[in-house]
Amino acid sequence: MKPDPVTLTPSGYSALVLGASGLVGQALTDRLIQDPRYNQVTCLVRRPMPSRNAKHRPVVIDFANLQAYEGYFRVDHLYICLGTTLKAAGSRAAFRKVDFEYIHIAAQLARSQQVRSLVWISSVGANANSLNFYLRTKGELENAIFRLPGLKGASAVRPSLLIGERKMSRPVERISTVIMKWISPVLMGPWRKYRPVSASEVAKRMMELQAFE
Repeated sequence: MKPDPVTLTPSGYSALVLGASGLVGQALTDRLIQDPRYNQVTCLVRRPMPSRNAKHRPVVIDFANLQAYEGYFRVDHLYICLGTTLKAAGSRAAFRKVDFEYIHIAAQLARSQQVRSLVWISSVGANANSLNFYLRTKGELENAIFRLPGLKGASAVRPSLLIGERKMSRPVERISTVIMKWISPVLMGPWRKYRPVSASEVAKRMMELQAFE
């Protein structure tokens, strides 16, 4: 049985996080629950996670039935940190389900619940016309969300390689991180966006893009 959706309180901001157990999601949740502007931070997750403090509320859901949790989207700010890899997903279809379908559905739920603003993680190089499946999917998602009529304050962050300690081992990413850290100082001007970035920096940027009044 699903727990009741969050009841909003009259003061402070409310936030909803999807993908709170990931690298950026963890860093973002830490920032949100420490930020005095927020009085509630709800995290929709696939597996149980401990509550960090009184305003942190983890809720286990079935992402394949995300529409059933529409009530949880009645918040000020939506943060979407969902994402996987082709290797972890096992197929292009499974990857697209997480990195496109779930996020697109979340944006539609945000629109129906009149979320003040939402931010999600895309990727540097996202392009709907790219020959690269990963970048093409990210670009198609950007187009789909930005074209949703009636959606308020939608923003995407486009990080390069993420730096941080992951729960799952990703040898290729570890090697890439070492290489990118070595060449990062020479990435200047238009190439600067390809520098590796920490999960904490991405989380900080996501919060900067939200609508605070």
